[in-house]
Formats: sequence, C-alpha cells, structure tokens
Amino acid sequence: MEKNKDQMIELETILDYIQPTKFIVKSTNYSNEYETPVLTAGQTLILGYTNEKEGIYQASKENPVIIFDDFTTSFHLIDYPFKVKSSAMKLLVPKQGQNINLNYIFHAMKCIDYIPKEHARQWIQTYSKFKIFLPGKEQQDYIADVLDSFNVLNNKLLIEQEYRKKEFKYMLEKLINNPSSQCETMSMDKIYNFQYGEGNTIPTIGGDYPVYGSNGIVGSHNVFNSEDAPVIGHIGAYAGIVNWGTGKHFVTYNGVICKKINDNVLPRFGYYLLLTQDYMSKANAGSQPFVSYNILYEPSVDIPDISRQEEIIDVLDCFDEFINIKIPKEIELRNQQYKFFLNELIKKYEVIDND
Repeated sequence: MEKNKDQMIELETILDYIQPTKFIVKSTNYSNEYETPVLTAGQTLILGYTNEKEGIYQASKENPVIIFDDFTTSFHLIDYPFKVKSSAMKLLVPKQGQNINLNYIFHAMKCIDYIPKEHARQWIQTYSKFKIFLPGKEQQDYIADVLDSFNVLNNKLLIEQEYRKKEFKYMLEKLINNPSSQCETMSMDKIYNFQYGEGNTIPTIGGDYPVYGSNGIVGSHNVFNSEDAPVIGHIGAYAGIVNWGTGKHFVTYNGVICKKINDNVLPRFGYYLLLTQDYMSKANAGSQPFVSYNILYEPSVDIPDISRQEEIIDVLDCFDEFINIKIPKEIELRNQQYKFFLNELIKKYEVIDND
C-alpha cells in the first residue's frame, strides 16, 4: 500500500465532539451491584457503577464513541452505555455524512506521538489538527477487524485474570483462615519484626537490587535491606497493601520491611498470612493514610505444621503464578503483536506534524 497525500486527513475534518456535561454522574455512591459504569478517560477507565437512570450516553457496538481526556489526551473506545465523572473530556463521534469506521480512527489515533507540555485543554486547539492515514472505507473495516481481534484477546485474558483473582481470594480465605489441621495460635509479633523502610525518597543511585515502595518496584539501588520477604505499604494511597519482595531488595520509607523471626513459619506462608489481614482497611485515615506498628502487630493467626504450610503454599503459588506471571506475559505478547500490526497497517503510512 503506497502512501497518498490525499489519504492524510486532519481529525477535525472527520470527527465532531460532544461536551459531556449532561452525562456527568450526580452521586459517587458506587456499587458493583449497579448496572451503569462511570468512566474516566484516564488509565483507570471504570471508576465504579451507578444506579442513576437519567443522563446515560447510549453507546453501542453499532454506535461507539471515543472518550478523550482533554488535558492528558488519553482516550478509549466505548461501545456500551455509560456515565462520566467530570467535564474534562470530549466525546468524539463521526461527523454527519462521514463514511468512516470509528474503530479504525481509534487505532489510527494510537499512532499519534504527542505528549502535552502544559496543563491546557488539548482537543480544539491542538489534537484535532493532527493528521491520520485514512484509506477507503473497505480498507478501514479490514484494518479495524485485524486490530480489534488483538483487543478482544486481551479483554478475554483480563476477564480470565479477574476470575482467577476471585478464585485465589476464595482459596486464600479457605486455606489460611479455616485450616484443616491442628494449629498453634500466635500473635503477629511472634512471627515478624516490622520496620519502616529507609529514606524519605526513592533512591536514584541505581544498582542490582530492586527498590520497593508502597506498591511494587519503583527503581533500583546498590544496597539491599530485605530478602525474599513481604513488603507492606506504609504510607499513602497504598498503605496496608502487601506485596512479595523477590530476592534481595531495598525497601523505602513508603514500605514496611517484614523480617521473619519464627523458624516455624515458612516465608511464603507468612506472606499469605499477611494477605488475609486486610491492612488497607485498617490503615489510619487522613490526607496521608498510614499503617502503624500497632496495626501491624495486632492480629493473631493460626499456624499449622510445616508440612501443611507447604501444601497450602503449593496451591496458592499456582494461582499467584497464573495471575501475576503467566497472564501478564500473555497480555504483553498480544500487545507486542498489536503494535507490530498497527505499524504495518497504519503507522508507517502516517506523517504526523506536531508543530
């Protein structure tokens, strides 16, 4: 397929925008039992579900819409009814009389390499002026079908991941909180010595050891202060969340170092014990939630013998590997395939002028 200047067209030529004001949710009392999703154009997408019946945008597979964050330029293609959280977005639809495939336009917009340099509304003055490669309708339909197929596969994987997470949670509660063998009950201070991590900021030195903050790896460092142990979020939005620190690692002040002091508790079993404590709901409230030592040491737990711990670890580790390693790896492979075909079918024919 050869590039033709006539096939390069500005987005504002083919897309209209709708202001989202009348679709803004009135109450943020969300519940998963409600039907209508409340969306943001940012990475989160679904903020929750509402039972409000008025002011719902009736998107469908036949009439999808692109929700566009007017400040960050993040966007999503939506093909189901929804409400929105704020007015800081545009709802993008085909202009009347334009014979275009909006799914194709969505994929073509993925090729636009632009990061806003200032906090200002982007669509009218800047983003709508960008050009995309626009072949004939039949070719649009073909390209959209190819690229949509990768999104369908990824969505199935994400649904599978969520289902497995629910299974994991069920098995975690069943195996840890309802042990089938004789157990010894002990307080958490008999198992762990908790210590807030080091430093007030993320180390910038770099090195061989991953740095854990409140929610996972945030950098690397040339020293370590923990090894093969849980890391609990200490302060901020992720206060109380429990992650597993693999190998030698460094824990910042945003995390809690969990030093095991009881040889009768296996490291991975201790990690699963901590996962059942729901520390996030117990965190001290405020502008900066945090978990105190009192909260961390308070629970009493049941400890089965080592052989039973090993059995429980084997079961839960299978779920953990599937959820956190195998499915993410498969999703990443699908994303790589998507990027390859996006480049082959659209991007290499585009000339984007960001000036």
